[in-house]
Amino acid sequence: MSALSRAAVLAPEIDAPLVLALPKGRILTECGPLLAATGVVPAADCLDENSRRLRFPTDDPLLDVVRVRPFDVATFVAFGAAQIGICGADVLMEFDYPEIYAPLDLRIGGCRVSVAEPVETARGDDPARWSQVRVATKYPNIARRHFAARGVHADIVHLNGAMELAPGLGLCRLIVDLVQTGSTLKANGLQEVQVIAEVTSRLIVNRTALKTRPEAIGGWIRRFSAALDASQALDASGVGA
Repeated sequence: MSALSRAAVLAPEIDAPLVLALPKGRILTECGPLLAATGVVPAADCLDENSRRLRFPTDDPLLDVVRVRPFDVATFVAFGAAQIGICGADVLMEFDYPEIYAPLDLRIGGCRVSVAEPVETARGDDPARWSQVRVATKYPNIARRHFAARGVHADIVHLNGAMELAPGLGLCRLIVDLVQTGSTLKANGLQEVQVIAEVTSRLIVNRTALKTRPEAIGGWIRRFSAALDASQALDASGVGA
């Protein structure tokens, strides 16, 4: 029996609160209005990054919220520790958990996964001529797939942060990282040379939990979907523009 199969066996009782996993950091702030639109009212300190609590009640006794690292949201949901989550598409691409179903694009957290290199080498570089490269990234699976699809052998250096330092210190030639505005790259003498994927945050659910608690989880999917539809209609009407 696999670890994930065991997790399914140990899934929470049907009458236990559902757990919604939220990512810490920038996306947490963007989650606030979305949660409000779906009717979720978590404890006051849930969206406060200075709070040391990690699990929070909501005004719904059948829903709790947990706050975890963005890269861990998918793992919490895949293993059944949380039944619902908000997760960047970059994380879903990296881990590709079959236990996760992602029914909704929440249209928040927009950014991209990109290849970058030092400005001075990029000026005369042609990615079409690459055959072997060393790449620093926290996305080893995404990077390998991207370069393999182009016939390039990628020697991956797995880093969890400060990717922008790696080329200048001779650790690698390229980096693959998440880019929002590009200002961090520019400040460190790097520039984007390829965009691997555009990224937004998704509503994700555990497939086993969806089968065992279809009404509860299906209800939350519908509430998030209705909130998105209302937001889109508001944007289309030009109200608040």
